[in-house]
Amino acid sequence: MRALLALAVIAGSLAIALTTPVRLGLDLRGGTQIMLETRSTPTTDADAAATDRTVEVLRGRIDALGVAEPTLVRSGDHRILVELPGVSDPKKAADVLGRTAQLTVHAVLGPTRTADGATAPATDPAKERVLPDESGQPLRLRAADLTGRDVEGADARFDQQGGAGWHVEVDFSKTGQGQWRQITARAACHPAGDPQRRVAIVLDNKIISSPQVDPSVPCGTGIPGGTTQITGSFDDTEARELALLISGGALPVPVETVEQRTIGATLGDAAIEAAAWAAGIGTALTALFIIAVYRLMGLLATAALACYALVSYAALAALGATLTLPGLAGFVLAIGMAVDANVLVFERTREEYAARSRPTPRSALTAGFRGALSAIADSNITTLIAAALLFAFASGPVRGFGITLAVGVLASMVSALVISRVLAEYAANRPAVFRRPRVTGIASTGWVRDRLLRRDPFLMRRPRRWLAASAALALMAASGILVRGLDFGIEFTGGRLIEYATSTSVDPGRARTALTDAGFPRAVVQSSGDTGLTVRAENLTNADEATVTETISNLGGETKKIRDELIGPSMGDELRRNALIALSLALGAQLLYLAVRFRWFFGTAAVVALAHDVVIVIGAFAWLGKPIDGVFLAALLTVIGYSVNDSVVLFDRVRELLDRDRTTPLPRLTNRAILQTLPRTVNTGMGAALILTALAVLADDTLADFALALLIGLAAGTYSSVFTAASLTIELHPPRKASRPRPSRFTRRHSSSGQNVVSTSEETPR
Repeated sequence: MRALLALAVIAGSLAIALTTPVRLGLDLRGGTQIMLETRSTPTTDADAAATDRTVEVLRGRIDALGVAEPTLVRSGDHRILVELPGVSDPKKAADVLGRTAQLTVHAVLGPTRTADGATAPATDPAKERVLPDESGQPLRLRAADLTGRDVEGADARFDQQGGAGWHVEVDFSKTGQGQWRQITARAACHPAGDPQRRVAIVLDNKIISSPQVDPSVPCGTGIPGGTTQITGSFDDTEARELALLISGGALPVPVETVEQRTIGATLGDAAIEAAAWAAGIGTALTALFIIAVYRLMGLLATAALACYALVSYAALAALGATLTLPGLAGFVLAIGMAVDANVLVFERTREEYAARSRPTPRSALTAGFRGALSAIADSNITTLIAAALLFAFASGPVRGFGITLAVGVLASMVSALVISRVLAEYAANRPAVFRRPRVTGIASTGWVRDRLLRRDPFLMRRPRRWLAASAALALMAASGILVRGLDFGIEFTGGRLIEYATSTSVDPGRARTALTDAGFPRAVVQSSGDTGLTVRAENLTNADEATVTETISNLGGETKKIRDELIGPSMGDELRRNALIALSLALGAQLLYLAVRFRWFFGTAAVVALAHDVVIVIGAFAWLGKPIDGVFLAALLTVIGYSVNDSVVLFDRVRELLDRDRTTPLPRLTNRAILQTLPRTVNTGMGAALILTALAVLADDTLADFALALLIGLAAGTYSSVFTAASLTIELHPPRKASRPRPSRFTRRHSSSGQNVVSTSEETPR
């Protein structure tokens, strides 16, 4: 059964991978650039503040459109620069973005003409308006009773039973529910067929639906529940777009598309090729390392990891995710991290093999998978909780990271618990393997474990010293933030955008290299149209602008500057606020899960260790003067996931030992858990470090910084899970009622009477 499931997953993933291409991001492929301009209304000025609010509404619409990794920045006070990767229909995207989406609900006062054909008497224009209904008949409408602010949400639905086809179901807020009931209560007092029994739903000064109140609704009662349906001749696309516009809310000010063009990738071919080589070499080194450590099982795990890559790629393609260069690097890193589940199983299998009197590879593997299941499940569930909350509450690149993270975790579990197990058990049943169990790599405990067992170091003898060392490291890192400050990139600070038209076409890669040599290593260069080139950089003075212009002129001949504007940050205040809220909720949910699954002090220790790692990574970048940009944010989120995962594996073993041994002091049990899980920590860390080192050495500056942040986080996470989290758990754990432990180390001293006295060096149990 498990083998059939593995084959089905692989076959389905292969079919998707061959038929569905993955959308590439702006840095790898380019996309569509749309320039929008905000317009003032009689009630609202299109100033910088209104334009910033419009950017956030547009960001929500783009997220709902399914476009991942877009760029939205304010350009000047009245313009919004939108860059969309891999959009199949740019005109449609521009139309959706440009609609104001002002929703109102009105009571119908009647037609504009009476029954005898006379024109209805005019009333105060401020209290009513005239709009044609769906059939073109003009209707007199009362002033709006409900607006988009009274709407809580909208969904596109298909009514298969009633035959109504696609429609949009609108849910009103608590305030809106009362207003909706009053509108329908008044309309129900008119006879069926009377236009005044209708309610008009207007979007951007156009009646999109004007249904009659059902005859079953009595006068003065109205429709309870606060939900209505917008029906019409919608297809699925139109219904989804309408629901998107209603849910996203109205734009604070109208916008108009003033320009639309195709733009090139922000990274040159050389940078992409270098990253591909680095990823390939790093992955190959990781595979060789796993094979060297676990022999046949390592070879099978490598095959399972190839299947993991296929499943992950297919899932991202099916979800329509957008892959950027950091995303691809993270995807390759996830392959190294996916080794962790296999390493957990193989190390547990080694323990089971060594503990049995007459072991066989098959029996040890079965016990190993069973014993490692709880650690794999707990570590992945905590990560999935974080991914779900990032997706639900964040936006922009942080939300996209949540999707990628969830896909990677689920694919990792399928790879380790299904595909890898099928391959391992099949190999273990072969007669040749049964006769030569050492070829499997699980018949020996490994030199790391052997060395630890021989030396048996008591690392948790003085946990407070480790906590003091951790506090000192965190303080040193935090001082870098205070002393040196953080060098935020253009995504956070905004900057200057200059567009050039050159007489000859200029390769963006050459321009990027030339600008780096001229002193602008972080400038973002893109092709624009046929011979255009855009340069974006932060903190450009007029003297810097002259240098940039001269550099471009040397490459492209006669150069004309056609645009020079200040641009706002692509990661605005609301996006950052949403990201912080989502991250806080994710950490809180992880703490709650660990408190329920383990105990409260385990969860507290894991979160403290996580905070320790985050401070160290940020502080290290502050001391090194490295940029804090979107790439760094992706690396930091990855570090957070790794840190919690590492701590959970250790806590799972501590919990297991606590359940089996209720007499040994907690420091000894924790020390034993550390020594038992340390081989897994070393082997998993080596697998990830090989890939990261290749990226840091061979890739361009952007990915080198990404890899550097992860290498620092990897080292900090390994240290904190062993020494910070474990030590804090010992300090927070309530004292255990334990019998006096057997002395493991003896010393001789002389009593006052001259007799030899034997004493133990064990600490008092906690």
